Amino acid sequence: MRTLCSPLSVLLAVCVCARPAHEVYSNSWAVRVYGGPDVAWHLASKYGYRYLGKVFDDLYHFQHQQVHKRSLRSDNGHHQVNLLHEPADPDASYDLNGNDPDPEARETKDDNNRHGTRCAGEVAAVANNSVCGVGVAYKAKIGGVRMLDGDVTDIIEAGSLSLNPQHIHIYSASWGPEDDGLTVDGPGPLAREAFQKGISEGRSGLGSIFVWASGNGGTRKDNCNCDGYTNSIYTLSISSSTENGLVPWYSEPCSSTLATTFSSGTLGERKIVTTDLHQRCTTSHTGTSASAPLAAGIFALALEANPELTWRDVQHLVVQTSKPQFLQANDWKMNGVGRAVSHSFGYGLMNAGDLVTAARNWSAVAPQRICTILVVNETRTISASGLLLHVHTHACQGSGQHVHTLEHVQARLTLSYSRRGDLAIYLHSPMGTRSMLLGQRPNDIQSGGFDNWPFMTTHSWDESPKGQWTLEIKNTGFAKNRGPLKRFSLVFFGTSYRDPECKLYDTNGTCLECNKNLHVHFDTCVETCPTDFHQVLKNGVRACTACPSPGTNEDHGSCSNRSQKGQANGKQQPGSQPGDGEQRYGVLRNKLNPSTRYLSTALLFVFAILGCVTITLLVTGIFMLTEWWQPSIRKQYRQVSAIADDCGCCAGEDSETENNKGSNLQMEA
Repeated sequence: MRTLCSPLSVLLAVCVCARPAHEVYSNSWAVRVYGGPDVAWHLASKYGYRYLGKVFDDLYHFQHQQVHKRSLRSDNGHHQVNLLHEPADPDASYDLNGNDPDPEARETKDDNNRHGTRCAGEVAAVANNSVCGVGVAYKAKIGGVRMLDGDVTDIIEAGSLSLNPQHIHIYSASWGPEDDGLTVDGPGPLAREAFQKGISEGRSGLGSIFVWASGNGGTRKDNCNCDGYTNSIYTLSISSSTENGLVPWYSEPCSSTLATTFSSGTLGERKIVTTDLHQRCTTSHTGTSASAPLAAGIFALALEANPELTWRDVQHLVVQTSKPQFLQANDWKMNGVGRAVSHSFGYGLMNAGDLVTAARNWSAVAPQRICTILVVNETRTISASGLLLHVHTHACQGSGQHVHTLEHVQARLTLSYSRRGDLAIYLHSPMGTRSMLLGQRPNDIQSGGFDNWPFMTTHSWDESPKGQWTLEIKNTGFAKNRGPLKRFSLVFFGTSYRDPECKLYDTNGTCLECNKNLHVHFDTCVETCPTDFHQVLKNGVRACTACPSPGTNEDHGSCSNRSQKGQANGKQQPGSQPGDGEQRYGVLRNKLNPSTRYLSTALLFVFAILGCVTITLLVTGIFMLTEWWQPSIRKQYRQVSAIADDCGCCAGEDSETENNKGSNLQMEA
């Protein structure tokens, strides 16, 4: 087990609240050049560009001095690292704005470049410094990136997120789109690629840890699911709590928040103590900008205890060890597996001791599976009364991407609406968890919408994705609001079931061979194949294969009695229905002996006859009453018909059922 003597590095990627959300036109280019840095440098020189180095892979940063910079504005958040006599790690630092290795920021009269130093002190201020508090992971090395003191481009962001990923373990960021309650923005294509490369290649394939502040747009009714950085499955989105366990005034609620650490609150509540500029100490660090670095420090301690943790292991540890008890919010609920979760606090207050203890003996989670289900690909109208969509899914069962247990869930939506801020969107899981994907944003008066926007929720973590999902789109504003939903897909991220009886798995986590005399059935091992499956022996491996359709010439003895239920070890077999004597989602079906079954059948027959006689008598009586009071009934019928005509009601327009790639879809408007 390695320790921090094998230095663990944390990159503090400029702790600021926001970056410009507008389109930025710059004199910088990301140029793909094959042949290496020398070829890229000669190409830049030949055409009058300034060569600014490699972004990643075959992408290089070029800048043309004769093209005017056209960015709308520069952000006021800069970075300076000062850890009270401990220098920043040069291998984890860079100035992407000035294109040099020194991340020191410009000095200003009002010291508004202090954010980075304050965040850095929370993570790794050295012990016994005699000036200020100690960092959470005071033995960790830390670096800084100057990236917001100039044009904030996709190239700059990608360079920050991909800086030295084999040396840097944790990237802590407290920047993102404007928290103004109307912006919808996220990483560009290069930054998205940097995230993906980080989790797949960083830390020698274990994955870089990206920690993100959830945002400070609470007073503007913003929602952090409109922030594509905190809304990403690759980032750990961290929210804030006041010292008294209350929701801070600046906090943004959203379903992508994973957990919470302490920060500032209202007048009279204490703020965060940390290092400051000019070798000083501050007692007034605030916002979610102060929460994310505390989480980054805790993750550094976890990696010190177990350096082999993957990026997904860290997220699982956060979900399992965070504590909801101290925190006060009006939206706490129990999800489908009995775990408390909130849109303001995620799974609760992070507990460093419990997380590190659990990390020491942690077993790596199974490989990630991604199941995508296209639900809507034709335009549906979102009326003033909203739209309700139901889809039943088996979560790609029978394929290499079958998801048995959930981690993240995305609802990818393409839609537009007459007033986007009046939309509220909810997702209901089969196990009863309701996630608010988007809340009302009064400042968002735009008539635009969302283009394949991946609304993400962590609230169904560890639930089963099988069953009926419901997308609920509500109009919270004017009665004249309208808009089309053009596309809707569900994306399940999670793991397959790891059966202890499985002898051999492939790299995707699919069971290839079972122990003893068991049969492979999807991701599990069974003694007997369930209904509509028959046993086969292929290349010495026992497996269950679907029975042929009725009427075909193929004959399999095990398919002749399709009422037989496959059982193994007394458990429900995958693919079958709940059986006698089994408990599934709280429903218990009692086992009946043969004599009881015969008696039940006879009683049912008697009840059926009595029911028919009763119905006949009722119909006859109603007919006689109708003939007796016919004039008054006709008058009443005309009145009802007139009301219906005035309402413009049309039967059959309230619901629709559609089959889509093996999933059942129901729509209600």
